Amino acid sequence: MPASPARAPARQSTAELETQAKEARALVARLGRREFLEQLSTLGRAFAADPGNPGSYACKDCERCANCMFCRECLGCYQCTHCVACDGCSNCSHCTESKGCQSSAYLLQCEACTHSAYLVMCRNLSDCNYCFGCVGLSKKDFHILNVAFPRKEYFEVTTRLRKELGLPA
Repeated sequence: MPASPARAPARQSTAELETQAKEARALVARLGRREFLEQLSTLGRAFAADPGNPGSYACKDCERCANCMFCRECLGCYQCTHCVACDGCSNCSHCTESKGCQSSAYLLQCEACTHSAYLVMCRNLSDCNYCFGCVGLSKKDFHILNVAFPRKEYFEVTTRLRKELGLPA
C-alpha cells in the first residue's frame, strides 16, 4: 500500500489563539516576584542560546540577526546587507567591524554612526560622508580627525593612512 502524503499541521483558529493568549496573560498576571524573576531568567537563557537569524538570507556565522542578507559574522543586526563582523547595526550596507550604527553604508571600524557613508574609524557621526578618524561630527564631508580637507587631498592622505594602518584600500 502506498504511503499517504504528509499533511501539514492544522492551523489554529482565531478563537483558539485568543483563548491561549488570554490564558497566558492570566498566568503572567498571577506571578509573584520570585516566579517572575525565574521566568525572566529562563527567557533570557533561551534567547542567548538561540543564535537564529529570522528572516535572514544567505548569512554566514551570524547570530541573532533579523532580516539581513549576505552578511558574515555579525551579531544582533537588523535589516543589514553585505556587512561583516558588525554588532548591533540596523539598516546598514557594506559595513565592516562596526558597532551600533544605523542607516549607513561602507563603514569600516565605526561606532554609533547614523545616516552616513564611507567612514573609517569614526565615532558618533551623523549625516556625514567621507570622514576618517572623526568623532562627533554632523553633516560634514571630507574630514580627517575632524579637520576639513579638499576632496582630492582627502583621498591622497587617506590612501596613505590606510596603507600605514593596514586597512583595506
